[in-house]
Amino acid sequence: MTTKTETLPASGLIELLFFAYRDFISDPDTILGEIGFGRAHHRVLHFVDRKPGLTVAELLDLLKITKQSLARVLKQLVDGGYVEQRPGPVDRRQRELYLTGTGRTLIRSLREPQSRRIVAALEQSGCAEEDIARFLFAMVTDNAKHQISVLNAGGRDGAAEPRPSED
Repeated sequence: MTTKTETLPASGLIELLFFAYRDFISDPDTILGEIGFGRAHHRVLHFVDRKPGLTVAELLDLLKITKQSLARVLKQLVDGGYVEQRPGPVDRRQRELYLTGTGRTLIRSLREPQSRRIVAALEQSGCAEEDIARFLFAMVTDNAKHQISVLNAGGRDGAAEPRPSED
């Protein structure tokens, strides 16, 4: 007797996810490569844009990378004028992160081809965005589900809303 998972075309879906991700990230990779950045820079820009005032500690938790890896990427983004760091309003040792105008322009240029690709895929497949979102949400861990809900709420687990950027 076969189980339900044995009858599913898991290897084919895995392959499709690999190809979809490769193509989804290809345009941003090209844009970032032109300025000497990579995918780690893209992830930092994405999350700082999604949650202005995100602390370095929160970003480390979201990205699941080492402090050393983040320090290198963050230094490049700060030195390049894409991200600014500000001391926390309560704990001055905390560093809150905000995109500068240049950073917001860059993240828009990275998202534009990805948004086009998503819209085209939804139209071509006939799938509803909500169905795809439910599927992807079901694939992530409970911890990631919590992180997504915090990002979508726009706040910080009961903390005050982030301060707006001053540029």
